[in-house]
Formats: sequence, structure tokens, C-alpha cells
Amino acid sequence: MDSAQTILNQTIIMLILIVTGIICKKTNIISETGNKDLSKLVLNVVNPIVILMAYQTDYKPYLVKNLLISFALSVLSYAVFITAAYILIPAKENRETSIERFSAIYSNCGFMGIPLVDAIFGFEGVFYLTAFITTFNLFVWTHGVILISGEKQLKNIAKIFYSPVIISIALGIIMFFFQIRIPENPTKALDFIASLNTPLAMIVSGVTIADTNVIALIKKVRIYYICLLKLILIPVIVTVIFAFFNINECVRLTVIIAASAPSAAMCTLQCIKYNKNSLYASEIFAATTILSVIALPFIVKFDNLVCNFI
Repeated sequence: MDSAQTILNQTIIMLILIVTGIICKKTNIISETGNKDLSKLVLNVVNPIVILMAYQTDYKPYLVKNLLISFALSVLSYAVFITAAYILIPAKENRETSIERFSAIYSNCGFMGIPLVDAIFGFEGVFYLTAFITTFNLFVWTHGVILISGEKQLKNIAKIFYSPVIISIALGIIMFFFQIRIPENPTKALDFIASLNTPLAMIVSGVTIADTNVIALIKKVRIYYICLLKLILIPVIVTVIFAFFNINECVRLTVIIAASAPSAAMCTLQCIKYNKNSLYASEIFAATTILSVIALPFIVKFDNLVCNFI
């Protein structure tokens, strides 16, 4: 089974889980408060454990080399995304430019990226994905916050280094290089927790989407343009650029999938914090999440075609 088919199958599964979340919200099984708690559980416990366990592998020089390449590609992808977003989403009066740019640049690389990459490449893909997640945190807590708030707050940089995900990456890297292994029974327990990542993350996404007015969303033509940029146009640019480098397929596709994931839910959270249009941010999040079921398999297939052509 090729990568595009695997992504399609996985996104269909994730869509079913998202629908489950929507049903849970509509039937009051999960409240808004409960969803926030589940979101914290995924971000602060489950995701870090998934990442930590990815580093519980034998030291191999090629893994280190590919991890460094993944870092370089991640930085390059953000440079492309930021440049393209500022060009293709020009500032205009009475338009939510900052929200649209943020949504076009930053992806749900943790919630969506981890289960998708894990489905295709297993622990090795998640291992390389940590480079993208680290880069995401560096950019989103600096450029991203400044973009939404309009203020340059250097104190946000400190948040990068004590977030659970970054701590788990740092701890994982130390354990990987010194070959420190977690005992068998704790490993089994942590693997159980890690297996919660996909269902919990998608159910949380579904509960978030459930509050969106779908009829109003469908009528907003501007959102389709942002979806086109986030899910197709900018990822295509990144994919073409990557194709000119002789890069390991696992590394290349891991970064492409993470970069091409739907808009980050963090946009909505930051909009709430800084009194911006959080409804519009959540509508873009909902639209890109739903349409990613079609877009992500297309991007992966496009990558295969471009690499074979070049």
C-alpha cells in the first residue's frame, strides 16, 4: 500500500473520530470545560509521551543525520510558509489578516501530524517529527504570538523551553544519545497512554468543530481561499522545493505531512486570549480539518509524482 493510500485510510479513520467528538458535544456527553481538560491531557501528557517513546530506540548514526536534516527542512518550510502567507494574504482594511496568516502558516502538527506519520513510518517518523514540532514551538511562541497580539513580547520565548512537549524532546534526546532505556513495565504503561493520542486528539477536534455554524461557514467564500492556501498551494510549493534535494523519503514526507496538516487550533486559543475574532479562527480550523481528508492524500500523491518526475 502506498503512502497516499495509507494517508487516505488514516484520515478517514480520523474523520470518523472527529464525527464522534461532534456527536459527544451535541449530546452533551462532553462539555466545553471537559473538552478543554481533554485538550490539556493530549497536549501536556499524551503527546509528550508519544514523543518520548519515539526516542526509546537504538542509537544509529543515520537517525541523527536525518533528525538534523528534518530540523533544516522544518525551518525552510516555515520560511516558505511565512513568506507565501504575507504575499498571498496582503493586509487590507476590515479583514482579519493576522488570523488568516496565522492559520495559513501554522499547522496542527501535533494533533494531526503524530497519528498520520506514525501510521506510515512508525517510531522513526515520529522521531523525525519531533524536529518539526520543536521548530513549530519556536516560531509559534515568537512570530505567531506577535502576529496575533500585535505586540513584541520576549517573555513568550521562555514558554517554549518549559512546555511539556519541548521537555519530552530534550529528555528523549538525552536518553537516546546515552542509550538510557525505560524498564519493561513502565514502557508498557507509557505505550498504553501513547495509544490514546489519535482517538483523544480527534475527539477533541470534533468537539471544537461542533460549535461552528456550518451553514454560515459554507457561505464564507474567503475561508475557501485560506483553505486552498493552507492545504494545497503552499504545501505544493514546499513539496516542489524539497524534491530538488536528495532527501530520505521518511524525512521528506514527515515534514511535508506535518506542514500540510490543517490549521493549528492554537490560533483560536490565542484569539481568545488577545480578544480577537476567535469565531473566525475556529471556522478556519473546522474547514481545514474537514477538507484535509481530501487534501493530505493529494499532497502525498503529488510528492510521489514530483519526485519521480525530477
